[in-house]
Amino acid sequence: MLGEFEYLLLTAAAQLGEDAYGAAIRQEIEDATRGRCSIGALYTTLDRLETKGLVRTWMGDPTPQRGGRPKRMVRVTAKGVRAARDFHAAVMRASRGVSWASNRVGTQP
Repeated sequence: MLGEFEYLLLTAAAQLGEDAYGAAIRQEIEDATRGRCSIGALYTTLDRLETKGLVRTWMGDPTPQRGGRPKRMVRVTAKGVRAARDFHAAVMRASRGVSWASNRVGTQP
């Protein structure tokens, strides 16, 4: 089973497609969560996902915008797609019938 941050990273990489690389993935996660995303956490998680076979990474061409440094490009593998789909389905099943309306949280029937 994936963790929440792993799922967010896979989802961001899938949404970005051919443009998926570290900084762009970080921005997608920050936009989605409205929170900060540590670059260290991002790359640690990316390494873990690659070890699990859920993503593949490679170094892209150097770009002038990055001072001649290459981007670490990311692609979600078929195994990664299945893991993300399974995680999403589990969250949806677990959420069935739950209302997160503020007036109902913590109330007794």
